[in-house]
Amino acid sequence: MINITFPDGGVKQFEAGITPLQIAESISPRLAQDVLAASVNDAEWDLTRPIDGDARIKLFKWEDHEGKHAFWHSSAHLLAEALQELFPGVKFGIGPAIENGFYYDIDPNGHSITSADFPAIEKKMLELAQKKQEIVRADISKADALKLFGDRGEVYKCELISELEDGHITTYTQGAFTDLCRGPHIPTTAPIKAAKVMSLAGAYWRGDEKRQQLVRVYGITFPKKKMLDEYLALLEEAKKRDHRKLGKEMELFAFSANVGAGLPLWLPKGAALRDRLEQFLRKIQKQYGYQQVITPHIGNKNLYPHSRGGRGIPAQTDELPAPLRDIQGIPAQLPRAAAASGRIRHRVSLRTERRTARTHPSARIHSGRRPHLLRSLADQRRVPESDGHYPLHFQDPEI
Repeated sequence: MINITFPDGGVKQFEAGITPLQIAESISPRLAQDVLAASVNDAEWDLTRPIDGDARIKLFKWEDHEGKHAFWHSSAHLLAEALQELFPGVKFGIGPAIENGFYYDIDPNGHSITSADFPAIEKKMLELAQKKQEIVRADISKADALKLFGDRGEVYKCELISELEDGHITTYTQGAFTDLCRGPHIPTTAPIKAAKVMSLAGAYWRGDEKRQQLVRVYGITFPKKKMLDEYLALLEEAKKRDHRKLGKEMELFAFSANVGAGLPLWLPKGAALRDRLEQFLRKIQKQYGYQQVITPHIGNKNLYPHSRGGRGIPAQTDELPAPLRDIQGIPAQLPRAAAASGRIRHRVSLRTERRTARTHPSARIHSGRRPHLLRSLADQRRVPESDGHYPLHFQDPEI
């Protein structure tokens, strides 16, 4: 017998090898019907995967993030299975669950997939879901995995497998579709009652623009058709309130190809609104004891190894004119970067000694973002930013 500990601290004994789904069934038939995923000792766990020793368990339903994640992860596999049937020969990259739904990156391999195909894909997904196919997990050796996917010409999967440690590789199979995956997944496709293909996008394999460009197919599914209808209605309402739409209609800001993509022009009404927001921000910061300092618009590129975990943005600078490529946009954590190099001297009369001085450096951040990333005011090449997150310690009374 093994001891299973529940979130409320209660402990119950079961036979070794019991699954989370069987535990749910022992509690109530309704819970067994609603549960979608589980965690065992804080590790993600399939509902049909055996538990062989004492463990802490949590069961997740649709209302839980973990439940939705497993539901949408399995739906990504369902999407791939539908694409495999509708477009024979397509090659698969990765297909994770995301905040709202899921996507799958595919190499069309000669097929043309457009929005006109969405209804057929959705129909095929539901047709497959209605078969209530079991989603079966299997351990597989590295050699066998390379052969399995290599025989199918899945070059992207083989690349991923080549980087995995032997003995820690698993696949999941539903119907005629088998995917390389760590899971977890829902037990069968039966709970998927509504499906919608949302959009298509381009995506470089593994985010490398020098690699193959794949097609990213976005989708979302729900356990009830009513939920999908409500979600789509919510999206339509959100479109009416999209700041890009309202900004144009209310004459708050504009963009001009003559000025450059990703560089907003604040019109009089927008400038007045922005000024009010900045005044409000300064007022709140003052109330909490912050003192304002102003950092430069640009900085020496040597600062970048000390900020953003050493990542910087050098890969984006080829979008800039040649004379500017060696001039980096201001690091968002410039105070931290400067502190790493030595004392910070903002040349302001802070007059603090052996105590924390709260500052909120403000700057206009510029970066060479890719054109396809310029979707909103939060994704622009010029963004005002105020970093008031990190307390700075001054010990020199002359600073």
